[in-house]
Amino acid sequence: MGLIKIFSGKESIAIKLQAAVEAENVKVTQRENKQNSGDVAIIELFIEENDFMKVRDVIEDFKMNM
Repeated sequence: MGLIKIFSGKESIAIKLQAAVEAENVKVTQRENKQNSGDVAIIELFIEENDFMKVRDVIEDFKMNM
């Protein structure tokens, strides 16, 4: 299977979400969006598609409490 994007946004928020997902033993791939022309880096987080169900609730809880 392939990668699915779980987040796109500020680095400070991405780091917190990545830690929450990795606490569930799911590997996160991080990419910086090079098309961003502003001062704030846009970070995209991806996980393997087959891992999504393992961390779906973690991701939803994180987004609801942002």
